[in-house]
Amino acid sequence: MIQNERTSRHERSMTVAGAMITAARTAPKARGNDLLECAVIDGDDITRLSEAMKQMHAETGRPVYERDSANILQAECIVLIGSRLGVMGINCGHCGFPTCGDKPAQAPCAMNITDVGIAIGSACATAADHRVDTRVLFSAGMAAMRLDILPGCRQVFAIPVSISSKSPFFDR
Repeated sequence: MIQNERTSRHERSMTVAGAMITAARTAPKARGNDLLECAVIDGDDITRLSEAMKQMHAETGRPVYERDSANILQAECIVLIGSRLGVMGINCGHCGFPTCGDKPAQAPCAMNITDVGIAIGSACATAADHRVDTRVLFSAGMAAMRLDILPGCRQVFAIPVSISSKSPFFDR
């Protein structure tokens, strides 16, 4: 059997994306509370995400949404990592309020976003171990929140994945 590398890229990208969300899931979390949600999208769902980003550009005028809406179409798949809101109850003050009880309900707990960041780092390290190209995009994460791809998550980031001769996420 001959398997041409070019014809199996998508399958290999999805395999690496699966390893990435496993790394995100097993990353350390504040107080051991797991509020993370992870998903992998491809195909028509990437197109839908791109369209939402174009709409966000039209509404805000922010060029990042237009640029990244085209850029994600070059990805084989996209890993999404987000966190639901949850107070850790440690009264650390990193959210800007003296205690968890003083924090307004819609203000994110600093530990939630820290957990997302650690999970993103673990996922990207896994991608690097497999030598696939990625880039962390807040813009696509904002569009994923608009589309409610990770229900209940307030802090979502997207990591497009590519296996190509040159990273489409570098010289944008």
